[in-house]
Amino acid sequence: MTRYDVAIVGAGIAGASLAAEIAPHASVVIFEAEDQPGYHATGRSAAFWSETYGGPAVQPLTTASGSTLRDGGYLDPLGSLHIARREEAAAVDALLAEFADSGVALEAVDPRERLSGLRAQWCLGISEPSCAYIDVGGLHGDYLKAATRAGARLVLDAALTGAVRENGMWRLATKAGEFTADILVDAAGAWADVVAAAAGARPIGITPYRRTMVQLRTDPPTVSGMPHVTRIDGAMYFKPEAGGKLWLSPHDEVAVPPGDVAPEELDVAVAIDRLEHTVDWRVLAVERKWAGLRSFVADRLPVFGFDPALEGFFWCAGQGGFGIQTAPAISRLAAAALLGATPHDSVAAIDPDLYRPGRFAA
Repeated sequence: MTRYDVAIVGAGIAGASLAAEIAPHASVVIFEAEDQPGYHATGRSAAFWSETYGGPAVQPLTTASGSTLRDGGYLDPLGSLHIARREEAAAVDALLAEFADSGVALEAVDPRERLSGLRAQWCLGISEPSCAYIDVGGLHGDYLKAATRAGARLVLDAALTGAVRENGMWRLATKAGEFTADILVDAAGAWADVVAAAAGARPIGITPYRRTMVQLRTDPPTVSGMPHVTRIDGAMYFKPEAGGKLWLSPHDEVAVPPGDVAPEELDVAVAIDRLEHTVDWRVLAVERKWAGLRSFVADRLPVFGFDPALEGFFWCAGQGGFGIQTAPAISRLAAAALLGATPHDSVAAIDPDLYRPGRFAA
């Protein structure tokens, strides 16, 4: 058996980005349970980058990732419009206050001047001009390419079936064979607690949630310059796509066991109903629908760092729906913690203790 410095379970955005950061400095193997990486969550992303998404504790990770994503050509201008009804004025004020000292550019606006067809009751709004489209496939693929160029080995159809720590290393059984490694990284997304249990680590309460997405053809069609739009009550968001299409989500969170999820017709109907109560457009056709997994721990913050009770076990999970937009920052912070190195300058101001698994020890 080949011995590796680091074995990473999961080749989605969490595992791929971390592998790309550490592969130049350590021997790495990545195990992916599916026959393609990023199948359950990364490949089903809504594909936008928003500094307010995930809340104030996630925002530093998103903002720190921004320059890397822009410089790499992964972001395209979009802009976001948070909309609210008059009776939701307190929620508008709260959002502005939450990010008042963050450096994120937010401006109170009349949303009816920014979006044609918006119904009259949606009279309050916040503009977030930095919001952007993100090339998820390009980013994920480039991380995997960077990792393999640096010597990392990607093994598909390699679900972890057993892990034993002995003599200072991990003996790992997978469906693709047996391996050994000094450090085992749990980047298994919705399966993170399953992997932890297999290795003898205490689970941290990862819960997978189903999120529905729908692609619509509408009258009028979406137009160039239309922003991403999200309701301040969290009940819906939509964004324009190429060819005049609309991507819509009811922002649903249905707790499910980890697995391959599919959209429910009721959730699709709810999404369309909420859209029709927001704008006066006609829905001409549902052209596509899908669902993906978003996984969180109880405090809804990412988890990365060495397990405080199990030697050689490293967490990189709980990234919810913001794992892609924070990937550069999280992978750099996680790599520094794993390698015992100084963090990259882009994340030097971020305190990683907020995201360490030790917070679950009590």
